[in-house]
Amino acid sequence: MLYSLARPLLFSLAPERAHELTLSLLKSCQKIGMMRQPVAAKPVTCMGIEFPNPVGLAAGLDKNGAYIDALAALGFGFIEIGTVTPRPQSGNPQPRLFRIPGARAIINRMGFNNEGVDQLVENVKAARFKGILGINIGKNADTSVEDAVADYLLCLEKVYHYASYITVNISSPNTKNLRSLQSGHALTELLRTLRKRQLELAAEYQHYVPLVLKVAPDLTGQDIEFIASQLIQFNIDGLIVTNTTLSREGVENLPFADESGGLSGAPVFEKSTWCLAEFSQHLKGTVPLIGVGGILSGEQAAAKQQAGASLVQLYSGMIYTGPELIKDCVNAMI
Repeated sequence: MLYSLARPLLFSLAPERAHELTLSLLKSCQKIGMMRQPVAAKPVTCMGIEFPNPVGLAAGLDKNGAYIDALAALGFGFIEIGTVTPRPQSGNPQPRLFRIPGARAIINRMGFNNEGVDQLVENVKAARFKGILGINIGKNADTSVEDAVADYLLCLEKVYHYASYITVNISSPNTKNLRSLQSGHALTELLRTLRKRQLELAAEYQHYVPLVLKVAPDLTGQDIEFIASQLIQFNIDGLIVTNTTLSREGVENLPFADESGGLSGAPVFEKSTWCLAEFSQHLKGTVPLIGVGGILSGEQAAAKQQAGASLVQLYSGMIYTGPELIKDCVNAMI
């Protein structure tokens, strides 16, 4: 209700400014106890973790983990922060975020703008949140794809002690050549190396933190079959399906549709859900799936579950519908 009143004002601002203002307001309201959305308990055990409900926040909204407590008050079953890189980076030049209200869509080319992994860790340590926290890791823009594994290893090591699970983001379209890590020898080497280090860290900390891969929706059936085989081979703990799409299907001829970057929101729902169902068919329950992409209603969250997802994540849909979407999704899921 409150969000429906605030949305016209927020949509009158530049998208990135509205994003920053919304997070600041949420944090202020949470600090004085004005914001808490009660959500039904609906526990789900996935990756060896018990989630209080199956609806989480996707990475990208809180890149630096600076708003964890405020976002947790909205009723999410889990929060994922990042993408974070080893060193701070400013991302791509502004403007780099575009709303397409006619399609309930967003295009972004943010480019992993963040304050670096050390700052993220400090923010996590300062948060009071004791729930399920995913940390999404990536590589710096000026790190070559050939040297990318070193960036992921560094981030894995630094966040391991503070994460409930760690997501390896190789699917953003806004870091040059990043998606090449989804195929062939590059994926094999990345997963082999990270899995080996994960097990070493588990022994070191006497605590196992699941490792999750996040993939793009712009995959062929052959791509999906290969990635699924690699997940099984290296015993990866989970898969997030999917990131944003390079397709412009569903936004043709609308303002900003020709902007470069990844498309999210309603138009990506069918493509991402198809990928989810395909992965489910290949993996046959051996790797838990997290469905994300185009969820704007409880019914769509339930559809992700029916396609094979154990959990779902929201982001763009909340920009159009508000935080009540969280409650709607929890209520609609089994």
